[in-house]
Amino acid sequence: MKLAAAICAAQFAVAVTVRWVGTFDDDDHGAGLGGGLAAVGLLCVLAFGPPLLAGLGLLHTVACTMPAATLARLVRRRAPGPEGLWHTGFVLLLGTFWAALAVVLPGFAPTGTEALLLAVSGVPPALGLARARRRERATGRPPEDRRVWLRSALVALGLCALVVAAGTVGLATGLIQEYEPPKLGADRLTGVWRGDHGAVLRLRADGRAELSAVPAQPEFGDVTTKQFTRCDGVGKWFLDTAGRYDPYADGSVSERRDGVVVRVGDCGHDTYWTIGGTEARPELFVLFGDPDAGDLRILRRR
Repeated sequence: MKLAAAICAAQFAVAVTVRWVGTFDDDDHGAGLGGGLAAVGLLCVLAFGPPLLAGLGLLHTVACTMPAATLARLVRRRAPGPEGLWHTGFVLLLGTFWAALAVVLPGFAPTGTEALLLAVSGVPPALGLARARRRERATGRPPEDRRVWLRSALVALGLCALVVAAGTVGLATGLIQEYEPPKLGADRLTGVWRGDHGAVLRLRADGRAELSAVPAQPEFGDVTTKQFTRCDGVGKWFLDTAGRYDPYADGSVSERRDGVVVRVGDCGHDTYWTIGGTEARPELFVLFGDPDAGDLRILRRR
């Protein structure tokens, strides 16, 4: 059981690293951890990451690897074929069940790739157990728990470092392209944009803006606070292609992004909705509060 948990923990660590590297070309929506917060975040990962991964490995083993092993032993008594093959088949079956459950349950919504990886996540532990059993029969000695976890940690560390190095080289050589926000004209911005909690922003071609439960900068208060109000009413909007109205602009032209300024007389300050997403799936977003730990709100085109 501990061997399977250690293998699961290692593969989870690699999967998290691969997903993080995969965000190198994503839009960070103006957020980020800088300075002291980045150091605190790194310390938290180093302190709480290993026990969390170990816990996830044990949970995965209890939910998938060990039940599959029990089913394989029961079936092997009445059906031909190697027990390891039956074990692999059952972990795939159970993994598919958990992946399907994650897809249908609210709040999870994994992508197709994530669901597929979850479905096959029990295969490496099953293969590791089969190899350990063959070695135990050959040597007569079971694997030591301390060595199992140590080897798992070293393998995970090495693979994670390799993934990060590959991502860094990809950025440096241009194989991974840095994110570039789309360039949208006023004609592409007109229409209906929707967000969470029923937020609806209608941008008319004549410059009118119709808001329903749309987040906006409050009338009083600093733009660096997370506080915001929700607006209902009619106002105006216009496209800013130079970032002159962006409250977070630091003066660097290269860091400025196009955005939409929404102005409603009876509803706080002007709100700067930065253009993000892609050409095919554009977004408007605003970050309320400190960029290091702000409250991100996104509107998407419908």
